[in-house]
Amino acid sequence: MAKYMLIMRSSDEVASKFAEADFADLLDAMGKFNDELIRAGVLLAAEGLDDPSTGVVVDFTGESPVVSDGPYGETKELFNGFYILDVASQQEAVEWAKRAPYTEGTKTEIRRVPSIDEFPQDNVWIQKERAWRDQTGQL
Repeated sequence: MAKYMLIMRSSDEVASKFAEADFADLLDAMGKFNDELIRAGVLLAAEGLDDPSTGVVVDFTGESPVVSDGPYGETKELFNGFYILDVASQQEAVEWAKRAPYTEGTKTEIRRVPSIDEFPQDNVWIQKERAWRDQTGQL
């Protein structure tokens, strides 16, 4: 099994369609999808994000970090939320993503989440992180 992050992205156009939809219907559709993930035993985490206008960006392109308010200017797509699934393969993550109840124009990026076991185990920071994970129960 491996962890995969499903990153939900949409454009301003998709967000406006989403805002026009019946919120109770959206909650029902997402609830049913989340329940499927839970019953299949693959859901590790899932969260949506607040409106991008309430966020900030820390930009490291200059000599020192610059903080600016959202929205993010020229951005064509925004990261709106995520799922982390524990599945056997990228293809299985794709199959789950294809079942998500999203509106037309929404995109889902799928990326594997590397395990701590894939990093050099003799590195002091990896050892400290492993100890912290053991202490907090976050394997």
